[in-house]
Amino acid sequence: MKKNILLIHTGGTISMKMNETGAVLPNEKNPLLGVSEQLGKYANIVEMEAFNHPSPHITPKEMLYLRNVLVEHVKDKPVDGVVITHGTDTLEETAYFLDLTTKYEFPIVLTGAMRSSNELGADGVYNLVEAVRVACSVEARDKGVLVVMNDEIHQAFNITKTSTSSVNTFQSPQYGPIGLVTKKTVHIHQAPIKRRYVEVNSIEKRVALLKVYAGMERDLIEAILTLGYDGVVLEGLGQGNVPPDVAVGIQKLLQANIPVILVSRCFNGIAEGVYGYEGGGKSLENCGVIFANGINGQKARLKLLIGLNQERTPIDLKEFFN
Repeated sequence: MKKNILLIHTGGTISMKMNETGAVLPNEKNPLLGVSEQLGKYANIVEMEAFNHPSPHITPKEMLYLRNVLVEHVKDKPVDGVVITHGTDTLEETAYFLDLTTKYEFPIVLTGAMRSSNELGADGVYNLVEAVRVACSVEARDKGVLVVMNDEIHQAFNITKTSTSSVNTFQSPQYGPIGLVTKKTVHIHQAPIKRRYVEVNSIEKRVALLKVYAGMERDLIEAILTLGYDGVVLEGLGQGNVPPDVAVGIQKLLQANIPVILVSRCFNGIAEGVYGYEGGGKSLENCGVIFANGINGQKARLKLLIGLNQERTPIDLKEFFN
């Protein structure tokens, strides 16, 4: 029996075309609308469009809207899986947002394209077919939100875009893909140990993300206070270290009860408090800086944003990130 799959379009390169000057632009009407007929051999498709945006135009408020569209639909019309087409620039962030704010057993799969719909070697429809196949797979249940691109299956918490233009841009540093899609089967070989769900109904707080660099000064850190942000994520050096002047700025944020989350700007390894010198990770940890293990800066920012905007009792941020 065919599975029932909800297909939601949001725009992105997968729905764009290249014009005669070489510029890739959105279509007035998403050309993927109506593709459900081509996917009929794989599943019963219910198709809708949440919006038609280039992915740099998507903010956490659009992510929340997308989540709400999904939640409202499955309340009345149970499905076996969900597939979302999305632009690749912010796909990993939307995937992680949905991973933290949904709690379904059925697969939620995001996919996109690196080549627009009318380019030679366009990869959009191919990736979409694979995403639908994964969403139909029993093996994909209870795996959290997934990203399917270029024959690989990745978990939302670890996936990141690693190349500006390559079709195999999405990789999972540290852990690799959790599965593969072949011509005959969907093969998944690992699963998350646990998932975290946070109930969020609005996005009002603001969280900044800054990359730490050699010689960085504290004025940028202190600007977080002036600009009225509610939290900040820093991509620190190495295992999670900062220049001494930055450490002074961090102290001011902590004294003002502004949470400071630290990740590494390295894409492999885990940030942790090891070094005890001024600006070293151990000294920062002792002051109240929270280390985010296993996620990159953009995902740590979303996680802090979701934590600060959650609906019920305040979240213990240290426990939330560890």
